Amino acid sequence: MRFSHIGLGALSLALATPTFADPGPVDPPSPAAAEPAAVPLGQDDTAPPPAITINGGATLVSDYRFRGISQTHLQPAIQGSITLTHASGFYATVWSSSTSGYVTYSGTGSQEIDLIAGYKKTTGGFTLDAGLVYYLYPRSRPTGDRSSANFFEPYADVAYTIGPVTAKVTVNYAPGQKALALDQGQSGLLKKNDNIYLAGDLSASIPNTPFGLSAHLGHSWGPSWLSLGNDYTDWSLGATATWKNLTFGVSYVDTDGVFLLANGRNGARGGVVASLGISF
Repeated sequence: MRFSHIGLGALSLALATPTFADPGPVDPPSPAAAEPAAVPLGQDDTAPPPAITINGGATLVSDYRFRGISQTHLQPAIQGSITLTHASGFYATVWSSSTSGYVTYSGTGSQEIDLIAGYKKTTGGFTLDAGLVYYLYPRSRPTGDRSSANFFEPYADVAYTIGPVTAKVTVNYAPGQKALALDQGQSGLLKKNDNIYLAGDLSASIPNTPFGLSAHLGHSWGPSWLSLGNDYTDWSLGATATWKNLTFGVSYVDTDGVFLLANGRNGARGGVVASLGISF
């Protein structure tokens, strides 16, 4: 997710410097369309698709970026997901990623688990998707550590598809919670701030080829821990290639600010992110 493990002493320095954070997801993983059941020979009608389908996948990325900021100290991460979809449009997803301890002050967390529940419906060329994400960071805390990492965030998006091109607008709103306070509840003195993230995405498949292109632009509002108290903008350009159930991806990700990691490197700097994923 989105938390730095810098200490309170470094927090004041970070607040003095514009700090900035990507999708992630977060667009929640989209459920795959169910394949129709086989039709026995001699029957004219097609059997209905199953009421419930399950799909998932695993991905290796060269850097886990969330809204532009590295969650793995600019190092690789392994990610995976599984989604259960009902024919009505309701779905539930579990998504997880390694995080290299980039979670909270103690730095003891090394995994992010996103629990997602939502509803998705396509009408004509429009697709509506809305739901709730709960970000969970299972880890042990040192004695006396009152910081918090887990929080929830409702989301909604609308997409419109014309031929091979899809445009989408997404809004994520995280209401004020302990995990979003600038001190994460460590001192109990700072306000539990909320955060709004608005993003636009454009994607297109190149007809008769296995290649696709994408562009992303997002902006975060609110003096919360998600952006260490500063508004920021992130953007990316990417390309993918598919072969059977494998997807190869490469993108350039950047922000308009500086986010200093514990090792002194800028976690919000521009960089190329490569990925290799498999779906099932």
